[in-house]
Amino acid sequence: MTTETAPRPAPWYFLPMTVLVAGCMVAIINFGVRSTFGLFTVPISEAHQWPREVFSLAVAIQNLVWGIATPLAGMMADRFGSARVLMTGAVIYAIGVVVMATSSNPLVFHLGGGILVGIGIALSSFSIVMAALGRIVPPEKRSWAFGLATASGSLGQFIFAPFAAALLSAYGWQNALYVLAASSLGIILFALPLMVQNTSRSTAVAGETDLSMGQAISKAFGERSYVLLTSGFFVCGFQLAFITVHLPPYLAEHGISKEMAGLAMGLIGLFNVAGSYLSGIIGGRGEKRMPLSLIYLARSAAVVAFIMLPITPVTTLIFTATMGFLWLSTVPLTMGLVTVMFGTRYMATLYGFVFLSHQVGSFLGVWLGGRLYDMYGNYDIVWWMGVALGVFAAIVHLPIIEKRAATFAAT
Repeated sequence: MTTETAPRPAPWYFLPMTVLVAGCMVAIINFGVRSTFGLFTVPISEAHQWPREVFSLAVAIQNLVWGIATPLAGMMADRFGSARVLMTGAVIYAIGVVVMATSSNPLVFHLGGGILVGIGIALSSFSIVMAALGRIVPPEKRSWAFGLATASGSLGQFIFAPFAAALLSAYGWQNALYVLAASSLGIILFALPLMVQNTSRSTAVAGETDLSMGQAISKAFGERSYVLLTSGFFVCGFQLAFITVHLPPYLAEHGISKEMAGLAMGLIGLFNVAGSYLSGIIGGRGEKRMPLSLIYLARSAAVVAFIMLPITPVTTLIFTATMGFLWLSTVPLTMGLVTVMFGTRYMATLYGFVFLSHQVGSFLGVWLGGRLYDMYGNYDIVWWMGVALGVFAAIVHLPIIEKRAATFAAT
């Protein structure tokens, strides 16, 4: 006579809720640290007597490298699991921030703040976290989980932006960067529960056709809706990166204090918690392309109102609260469209290519902000470029077809 042994319950640190909370903590730290860099534009430029373009180019390179590395990070996560990728990214992230604090040579600063931080952010980003969560939660809750993870990144901005502003005022920019570098290492601790996914390679999922990674990438780019989604996300990167880096100095030129600028940047994160979470709920209940179009139109309208009205503490807080609500609310909807069209097996990889487009936009938004400011002495032309691009993004999302691509559906 034989007896069956009951399967041992998973340890508490591998339970879905624990993994969800840990993933949100990774997003808080990853996004929170990088959201503070705009506060360092003026102090670092003045300390080294650099034109503003030097700092802007470093952050522009950071955004571009982040975008280039994201598909590669996605491939690594899809193949080997998320935790080791996140841990490696945390170490590279911290080293890059330390180089920012210690370098006085523009090339070295670009290496640290641009290349190393860009790679570190990509390997420890919330896109890797969301891909892990997408495989844990059931399909009907995926959009909600994406919204929660995105909202957590926004909460990181709300926490870290005022924190970094306080550090700057009290201890100077170098010590503030050292503290931020140490903070980024916290990702290692919170990545540990995601080790539960490091036991096997990505396998075919029920209802999805069995494709190799190369086949999945090739077939995805053959889908018109994927190309439209990718081109629209370029605009998101342009708008957000420009504001993140150049809004603090723009506010300073209009008499807004450093402390108020820190509060304003933090307000973006606070309101984005609500915006991203609500976006995830909306994406789980209905179509995603129309909300995306409305978000881009609303961003353009908010920018027009802000730059046309007098810049005061009140208008600044209203603008950042509004933009915060719209800030990363595109992400759950965009990730949701990727999973609808292509499934979850190569979600991190295929979203990674969409995000690469986002980061090309980020590069141009940050770099052109600094370059055109040095040429014309103001940011006016870049603000209006963002408005026009927002209208373009609203239009290109409308033809997207929200259903599983035929080449990705099981036959």
